[in-house]
Parts: sequence; C-alpha cells; structure tokens
Amino acid sequence: MASFFIPLTGLESDSTALNTIANDLSNMNTTAFKGQSTNFSDLFYQQIGATGSGDPIELGAGVKVASNETTYSQGSINATGNATDVAINGNGFFVIAPTSGGQEFTRAGDFSLTSTGALVTSGGGAVMGYPAVNGVVNTNAPLSAINIPVGQVEQPKATTSMNMTLNIDSASPANTVFPTDITVYDSLGDPHTASITYAQTGINTWGYSVALPAADFANGVSVPVTGTMAFDANGNLSTITPAGGAATTVGTAAGDISSIPLAFNGLADKAGNLAISWNLLGPSGTPTISQVDTASAVSATTQDGYSSGQYQSFTVGSDGTVTATFSNGQKLNVCQLALGNVTNLQGLQLLGDGDYAATLASGTSSIAPSGTDGLGTLQDGALEGSNVNISSEFSDLIIAQRGFEANSKTVTTFDTITQETINMIH
Repeated sequence: MASFFIPLTGLESDSTALNTIANDLSNMNTTAFKGQSTNFSDLFYQQIGATGSGDPIELGAGVKVASNETTYSQGSINATGNATDVAINGNGFFVIAPTSGGQEFTRAGDFSLTSTGALVTSGGGAVMGYPAVNGVVNTNAPLSAINIPVGQVEQPKATTSMNMTLNIDSASPANTVFPTDITVYDSLGDPHTASITYAQTGINTWGYSVALPAADFANGVSVPVTGTMAFDANGNLSTITPAGGAATTVGTAAGDISSIPLAFNGLADKAGNLAISWNLLGPSGTPTISQVDTASAVSATTQDGYSSGQYQSFTVGSDGTVTATFSNGQKLNVCQLALGNVTNLQGLQLLGDGDYAATLASGTSSIAPSGTDGLGTLQDGALEGSNVNISSEFSDLIIAQRGFEANSKTVTTFDTITQETINMIH
C-alpha cells in the first residue's frame, strides 16, 4: 500500500541522513576529514485526476536521497612539530601511489618514514613527487616515490673556490704583516688550514702568500702561492701581480683578472690535488679586499668545500621542496612534493583512510607543484584538522531525528487506520 510505502521512503532517507551525521561526528578528530551533507529529492508523481480547468491532480510517491555532498572547505592547521607531518593550506591533494597500484589523492599529511627512507601515508601508500638530481628538482620529470636519504652519508666535496672580505689598514707602519686563515677541504673531506699572509711592501702595495702547513704534504715541504696586490688612491684593489708574472687589472672586462689560482699538490692523505680559485670580486663585481684607514680585519670568508656528513633530518618548504640536512651542515634538495586536483570535487570517489580516487565524473586530474595552477602551499610540521562543524551537525541531527519520528508516526497512523478498516469488515 502506498500509505506505508511513502513514509518508509522517508524513514530510509532520514536513516541515511542520520548515518551521515554520525559518520561526520565520529570523524571530527580525523586528520583532514571532510564532512558530508545528505540532500533529498521527491520521487515520481502519479496523476490521479484533473481539475475543471484541466490542471493535473498528482500524488507523490515519497522521498529519496538525491546526493551525499562532501564539503571540501579548509580545516584548521595545527602545528605538531613532527617533520613528517605536512598540511596543505589551500586547494589540492597529495598524490599517492597505493600498495595496490594506480594513483590516489589525500589531504591527510600524517606521513611516516620506513626503514629505507620511503615517505608513506598511514595506509602505506607511497607519497609522490618530482625527483631531484644533485640538488636540482626537475618538475618536468615523471613523478616518483619520495625517498629521504635516511642513514646515508653525503660524499665530501673538495674546495674549488673561496673568497675573503677584508680591509687592510692603509695607515699601517712599513713592513706590517697581517696574517689570516681560512679552512679548505680536499677530495677526501679532510680540512686544511690555508694561511694567507699580507705583508706591506710599499705605498698602497701589499704582498700576499697563501700556504698550507708543511705537514699536510707527503714530502713535508710547503710551497706557497705568492704575488703582489696594489690599491688605488681610494683604497680599491686595482691590480694583481703573481710571482713571476705581469701586473693585471682587477675587474670583469676582457683581459682583467677576477681570481687568483691556487694549486697544492702531493697531499699527505693521498687526496687529489687541490685547485682553488681565490675569487677577488663580490656578487656586484667589486673587489672584496680594500685598503682604507681603519683597523685591518676580516669580515667574512666563504669556500665551497665540505667534509662528509651523516643524514640528520629533513624539512618541507612551502613549495613542497624536501631538503635534507647532514651533520656537516650541508643541505641538499632531494625532491619536491607534488599536488593534484580535479575539476569536479564532488565526482571524487571516497576510499577511506582519507584517500580519494579520480573518476569520469570528477574529470582528469592535473598535477603540479604547490603554489602553482591554483594549488595551495604546504606547511611543514603541521596537520590539517577535520572541517566538521559540531554545532551544525547537532542542528542537522535534531532535524533528521524529527523527520524520522514524523515518518515513524505516519507509519503507526496508517497502521491504526488499517486496523480500523479491518474491524469495520468484521
């Protein structure tokens, strides 16, 4: 009988709404959970007659669940301090490769590291990103599973260039000697103290000598690299005269000199020969060594070598770049997290564990680095919370409960009427 069928559709629909609300409330503390709302629509109508003007008289057949829409609004970002936790601030999803294969998406950034350094989701799926070669990320390369160099050792790098920013006091007495040191590294990562000595040889003229300790050489003999520096009337380094060579203007023009080559061969530790370029110019193209009337002092030294280092930790930048830090103080970009998105979010298939899959309804997914193509940025050491609004859920719960009660009352009313009808027959 239609009298029973119609309220039963209401009971079934309200039951779905109650289940949806219960699911939202049970996941109010689930990382990056997105709440849902149940929408109803009426069923088909049966025409049982017409009015005198010809208007149809129609009787409805009940209600059905029209949709269960997911609300993809941003959840709150909560700091955790855990390096493997990453939150998306804005649009997009992390791209993951589940253990079953294929491609899925998630907003839940509560990742963890395996013993081999693989970055995985709580369900074991591999987090995907753009690979890096020698610290340079290639966003045009195919996505690959992110792997952190846990337990790995970064190979040493021999010093190939160095720079020293200093001033030599122009008021120094004759024959003044100003010694300085800088640490450089050979191909085995062993440090060497390079002593640079400036000795006044005349007006606006200083000799330089660069040497390593004699004990650093297999033959026990240190041969310094020497020459002369000349300064103009304004205290700017103007010319360099290497030992046995001709004076050359310091600058960037054709024929100018911008660096002094330093070579140290036959090291005692059997490392490769050291070939270092002593850069005389700063980023702006001006000399970093000056001679003015103030105390002689070194303000900065730089060199590009380093010893070997053990992996210590990693961080994730706002653009998704994953940078590993080693015990030698060096940092290396190992990859960049990728984000994905679809045209129709409601078309995504919900898989559980905070995972989603693209469907024909959602449209083809697009993949790009964070902060591009309308995608959000990333926050390291934080997680996105659930976007469930408990106040709204309780309000919806009351409405759904009243709807269920009303439909239940309708069933009992029709049952009473049916019983009365049976009694009339008897």
